[in-house]
Amino acid sequence: MSNSVLDRYNDFRQLIATNYSPKTQAMVDDALCFADETLKGRVRYDNTPLLDHGVAMARIVAEEIGLGRNSTIAAIVHDVVRIAVQEHSTDLDALSSTIRTNYGEEVLGIALSLCKISDIKLKRSKEQASVFRDMIVSYSEDPRVILIKLADRLEVMRSLAIFPEKKRLAKSWESLNLYAEIAHKLGLYALKSELEDLSLKYIEPEAYNDIVTKLADSEAERRAFIEEFLAPVRKLLDEEGIKYHIKSRTKSVFSIYQKMKKQQVDFNGVYDIFALRIIIDCPIEREKSLCWTVYSHVASLYKPNPKRMRDWISIPKSNGYESLHTTVVTESGRWVEVQIRTERMDEVAERGIAAHWRYKGVKQGGMGAEEWLGRLRELLENTSSESIAHRFEAKPSEGEIFVFTPSGDIRKLPEGATVLDFAFDIHTSLGAICTGGKIGGRVVPIKEPLKNGDICEVITRKDQKPKADWLSICVTQKARNKVRAFLREERQKHARLGREELERKVKNWKMDIAIDEVVAYLCKHFKIRRGNELYVAISDQKIDITQIKEILHHWLSGKAEEERRQAAAEVEERKMRLREEREATPAPQRSDALVIDDSINNIEYKLGRCCNPIKGDDIFGFITINAGITIHRTDCPNARRMRERYPYRVIDARWREGASGAFRITVAITAADIPGLATIIMDTASKDLKLSVRGINFTPKGDGSATAQLTVEVPSVSVVDMLLHSLRRIKGVKNVYRINS
Repeated sequence: MSNSVLDRYNDFRQLIATNYSPKTQAMVDDALCFADETLKGRVRYDNTPLLDHGVAMARIVAEEIGLGRNSTIAAIVHDVVRIAVQEHSTDLDALSSTIRTNYGEEVLGIALSLCKISDIKLKRSKEQASVFRDMIVSYSEDPRVILIKLADRLEVMRSLAIFPEKKRLAKSWESLNLYAEIAHKLGLYALKSELEDLSLKYIEPEAYNDIVTKLADSEAERRAFIEEFLAPVRKLLDEEGIKYHIKSRTKSVFSIYQKMKKQQVDFNGVYDIFALRIIIDCPIEREKSLCWTVYSHVASLYKPNPKRMRDWISIPKSNGYESLHTTVVTESGRWVEVQIRTERMDEVAERGIAAHWRYKGVKQGGMGAEEWLGRLRELLENTSSESIAHRFEAKPSEGEIFVFTPSGDIRKLPEGATVLDFAFDIHTSLGAICTGGKIGGRVVPIKEPLKNGDICEVITRKDQKPKADWLSICVTQKARNKVRAFLREERQKHARLGREELERKVKNWKMDIAIDEVVAYLCKHFKIRRGNELYVAISDQKIDITQIKEILHHWLSGKAEEERRQAAAEVEERKMRLREEREATPAPQRSDALVIDDSINNIEYKLGRCCNPIKGDDIFGFITINAGITIHRTDCPNARRMRERYPYRVIDARWREGASGAFRITVAITAADIPGLATIIMDTASKDLKLSVRGINFTPKGDGSATAQLTVEVPSVSVVDMLLHSLRRIKGVKNVYRINS
């Protein structure tokens, strides 16, 4: 063995000899020599041996965290393994075999896991800090790894002055946002506070130095005040016969800084700079009662603030923290926080050891990082032995992987996620045009499963579009939902194009039939459930449009023949009814014409709205398919079309001489814009001709002219002629004519 290396680290060896067996000391000495030989020539930024880092880290592991032999040795040799892995050393297999043989499989496993965490390229992003924390935990299959990594980071922060400035800021950010948070979740509050303070020292040096200076300047005054405050408290506790000791704890620099920022106050505005901790030595069964007894004595001396009372004895925090906190005020008006707890509770709070819990085993599978950290904290009850790893079987963050973009962003995905899932997780538009990926310089397809720690570059092509078979490739619900949404949108687009094409073709084919009726028939013909499916099939050319033309022509031919038969049957039926009516009431007119019933108001025929026929107009009847017979004027705008296209549905009609009733008509008037003209027009119709006026709409044009529409009820067309003649005689009226509706 090299005496020089053993002499250099003699203080550390004495610590091991005091707390561990001779066998452990011998193995530690051997590990020191092995690491010294392997790392020969490797130095830190201040030219001290690199092994100094491993030994200092091992001291924290053994002394401050309280882990055992394997953890301590793993800390000593971890740089040996890290350098071999990073430099792709050809001796890695031989090196691993040596460590496995000399120190055991667990030491090698811990060292390799520490290497994985060291290889993580952390990006300074608060939004992704929680994902990075989860990834660090995911590499810690052995619970000791995360604790040793915390020791590693603490040693780095204590030595940060030797690092280049750029590295100081990067490591300070990581320590504050990642490692201090992990320490907090494990209940390692002393370690957490030190990491936070050291980080602040380099991130905000002016604020840090100002607070440190003011704490130092006020230390003597604080000590004097504390002694004065505690004197009556000690007297009451001593009289009660309670075994106790008292600690005073100054608030961490980082906590003071945070409170100053949050409350927008200066140093003097932070009232709880320090807290007093009364720690009781008693059996576990008397803990609660004695804590409340001490509280009652403090409250009898100083007035407590009920709003600042915190009872974590009756209901401990989720991380196991137990204590009774109260804030009291002295006669001088100074506030003091008092924490009351037992020795056991203080051990839990100081070192994160949940000594009052007994680990009952962990269920397998599906444990997330938060739950894993919580369970690990339970295991810390027995840090003096190496049984932690054996009693913690479930993997942390099981079922999750962490994948990086080339720029260093990290994405948390479920195990089995593919390149396509990764692309959609970054952005929907990126996933939609993804054609593959590149991992470690190797081009892979979109269905390639990703592994924890992969750096994946997404390959895209502008003309790429999501396809239905992508649903079998995607693992994440997000990616599947995005693919479904795109396919649904494309389907709607195709349906819209298909409908537009069908409507355009039917119009070009001059088919006199509603498009909805066409769609209903085609769906029935092709056995398609919905119209949208028909449109998509047309757009995708799965149904030939020329085939549709033939189908519709064939259908319309049969439909026309059926209509002719139906119309002929209706005409015959109507003629039969008319003959029966003529036999009952002989008519002097032609027997083959439809005669409008005397009772106009109860007429069973419908008057055409397109031309609004009234008694005296020349009329004809038109047999409709579903609405019976409608009556039209012979000069109806639709008369020519009906006679040419459906001559077999046109029948003669006339008004019976004695028919009576009220027919509503509208006449259009153009005139000069003369005041009171609308009143004159209405008086002519209502007073002179005794007609019922239903309304008038008089509209000035602005150029000295006006238009009006007059709606009245008349008994026959002869009265209409009288109305038109009377209106034309009114001064200022230029033209009057009857309109169809």
